[in-house]
Amino acid sequence: MSGASNKKTVYYLLGVLALMTAGTVASVPFYSWFCKVTGYGGTTAEADIAPSADEILDQTMEIRFIGSVAPKMEWQFKPAQYKMELRIGEVGLAFFEAYNPTDHVIAGQASYNVTPFSAGNFFDKIDCFCFTEQVLQPGERVMMPVTFYVDPAIVDDIEGKFVHSITLSYTFYEIPVPEGQGLTDGRNENAQG
Repeated sequence: MSGASNKKTVYYLLGVLALMTAGTVASVPFYSWFCKVTGYGGTTAEADIAPSADEILDQTMEIRFIGSVAPKMEWQFKPAQYKMELRIGEVGLAFFEAYNPTDHVIAGQASYNVTPFSAGNFFDKIDCFCFTEQVLQPGERVMMPVTFYVDPAIVDDIEGKFVHSITLSYTFYEIPVPEGQGLTDGRNENAQG
């Protein structure tokens, strides 16, 4: 092989490597955007306001709730109620209980999804504890609300019209305690994430 041919091959391989790197970096935000737009993988939608009273249907939907914690997360976390039935379009308010039984501050962030996945795009959260990180002091117990509704458009969707119950599931993961929210003796300065 000639030097020019080797040089051309190196440039070609560097170009392929650059494209692969760019694709990898762009894939995470693109996938997140895709899931939010389509509800793929049980990703829920967010809403600023609830449907008007004339948009609420007579048809009902059972909503089930599940709460869990990731391995090594020391909190106890569970739904305050395990299910409720709402009219489609009606605003629901559910609570989840979190408890820090330890002697140190622990911060957490909740991930969530709904099943069946086809309902994800129609499950709209107006407000949720999962939108922000949560910090619990030693021995602290809190009730965390989520305000939501099922979009009436679900009854016209090719898959959604067959959904009669939706399960909303949360898992809390430990994150580093935000600066200024730990104990004064510095015990939880570097929480595991």
